[in-house]
Amino acid sequence: MTKVIERRSVEDLAASSEFHELVRRQIELIGEDPEREGLQRTPRRVATALAWLTRGYEMDVADVIGGALFDADGAANMVMVRDIELYSLCEHHLLPFYGKAHVAYIPAARIVGLSKLPRVIEVFARRLQVQERLTEQIASALDEVLEPQGVGVVIEAYHLCMMMRGVEKQNSKTITSAVRGLFRSDQRTREEFLTLAWGHRSA
Repeated sequence: MTKVIERRSVEDLAASSEFHELVRRQIELIGEDPEREGLQRTPRRVATALAWLTRGYEMDVADVIGGALFDADGAANMVMVRDIELYSLCEHHLLPFYGKAHVAYIPAARIVGLSKLPRVIEVFARRLQVQERLTEQIASALDEVLEPQGVGVVIEAYHLCMMMRGVEKQNSKTITSAVRGLFRSDQRTREEFLTLAWGHRSA
């Protein structure tokens, strides 16, 4: 069972003396002097950065979408937003991974403002993550909120935990996908989605 821990606000976390002291101790443990001029303000900077990079814990999909749900008014064709930039932190090493998401859905009764699709991605990307779960969470959230005929999500990302350490493969890219509804059950719909998602490669 997942342990529930109360999340402080971005502002409180950034200003936390406890957080600053933890970062200061990390600096000492790697053999540096936290009193060196260039490092004196680093604990506060790191706390501020991590608070911002993990602000997704304070965000909720329903709040992010707000009132931007509209009557589909007969629209039943695929809607796609491609090449949505995303940045997240690998939960295994706390190193960034970054890339692009391609998101599509086929409306049933409702459509959503296009700018809300990247905002939904932010809700889950701004947390400690693995790419596989991130992809599933985005697809599930859109499926729940929109109740569409189908949802498809593809994420392609570069992981610094593979590029800077370990195997040090700078050109490796991880691709994950999650599909719901018609994107899973109808082969032609799935193929159309994947063709549109990867269409930029033929340009």
